[in-house]
Amino acid sequence: MSTLSASEITQQIIRRFERTAAVRDQAIGEGRQLVRLAANSIRATHRGDDADAAALLAEAERRLAALAAGLREFPSVYWAGYVQDAAKEVAEAAITRAIVTGRALPTPESLAVEDAAYLNALAEAASELRRQALDQLRQGDTERAERLLAAMDDVYSALVTVDFPDAITSGLRRTTDALRAVLERTRGDVTMAVTQGRVERALRQAAAAGYGAQGG
Repeated sequence: MSTLSASEITQQIIRRFERTAAVRDQAIGEGRQLVRLAANSIRATHRGDDADAAALLAEAERRLAALAAGLREFPSVYWAGYVQDAAKEVAEAAITRAIVTGRALPTPESLAVEDAAYLNALAEAASELRRQALDQLRQGDTERAERLLAAMDDVYSALVTVDFPDAITSGLRRTTDALRAVLERTRGDVTMAVTQGRVERALRQAAAAGYGAQGG
């Protein structure tokens, strides 16, 4: 049986709290850096600079692994929202780059992120594809826009099969609902562009046929 006084026990706990608080502050700061790196990687992917996107992503993954390793003794900090949010952003950057560049999807294991963070990242990465699809439409590449739309649809179709409480999925249902709205807007934009392209081709063909008949 302990012979320590209440004051002595309290002081021991305070010292442990101080250590946890210091680790927490470091984790929050590192989480911000991870979010920044992930966001910059996604921007590089959107502008077609894959080398920059890969370099930023590699740094983010390295720092995320180091952060996770440093928090093994502090599960309360590791499972706090800011660490998982940072992991989600890194996963989103990796998934976005994979889809846009035609690579295989990374797995939660390969990214060393938790399942809930990964699924939310997958949904947000699919939403990021809207920007890519609109860029392709502006460039007149409706075929690539349709492929991106199909990728968004595939992700959404997979995510709607995940039916677990938000406490397990970290609010995946809300993220999936947001993706559905983005998907439907993108579907409308792509459909309109494809239809318009067909009409324009038909008019050009008709005009060419008319000129040919007049010439004959």
